[in-house]
Amino acid sequence: MKKIAFEDFERIMTQYHATKQGCIEVYFCVDDSFVYNSSWLGKQLDQDTEKAIYWFGLIEDGSQAYDFDSFEEFANAKVFSGKSLKEIWESISLVFLGDNK
Repeated sequence: MKKIAFEDFERIMTQYHATKQGCIEVYFCVDDSFVYNSSWLGKQLDQDTEKAIYWFGLIEDGSQAYDFDSFEEFANAKVFSGKSLKEIWESISLVFLGDNK
């Protein structure tokens, strides 16, 4: 599993251009977490508005799925048991980061 600086992750996510045919997806886990050991996040085009959205799919049953209109909202949303992605970034391990076309 790989670690990258938050600034590099932010640059990747904000500079990625989502299209109707492609999105960026990241499979990750939170180190030493039983709850967030198989989670996804990404950026894609909303099919209705055709605007880019950032999203989390944190647990397999879909009950912790969230969409955000900006990277700032996405990075600072307290969706990890009251903490944000930015706050726990040092505990994030990337399993897969790729362009899904």
